[in-house]
Amino acid sequence: MPVISTHQKVFFHFLKGSNSLSQRASLKSFIATLFKKEAKRLEAIHYIFCSDDYLLKINREHLQHDYYTDIITFGLSEPGQPINAEVYISVDRVKDNAHQFKTTLKKELHRVIFHGALHLCGYKDKKKGEEALMRKKEEFYLNGYFR
Repeated sequence: MPVISTHQKVFFHFLKGSNSLSQRASLKSFIATLFKKEAKRLEAIHYIFCSDDYLLKINREHLQHDYYTDIITFGLSEPGQPINAEVYISVDRVKDNAHQFKTTLKKELHRVIFHGALHLCGYKDKKKGEEALMRKKEEFYLNGYFR
């Protein structure tokens, strides 16, 4: 059986914007490591970078939500199987959030990337306690990546 390197399980697709995502091979490897640290098996994760309008359409059609969002994560695996997923990220929202939260576009983009992976690892963010744990995990992985 051929050996697949860990970063070959992480894919980036750009429908909009890619300038703020440098060192992609390193990032792919780090994302695969995140899943290992969280004791989750990863088959494949596809990050699709798109516009506000593109993500709004997905939000309306698949989740019946009529508002802009920075990320939508779709887990495509059966329970108990390795994670296979699509993560849609609005580059427009990430830019706006970076400005609003007074951080860099690069850091905010990576936060959202890790956020999607953490959702797939089982972390939630709807309740106050869940959101606090999600933010703590995002910071943990951001600090680990940017050290």
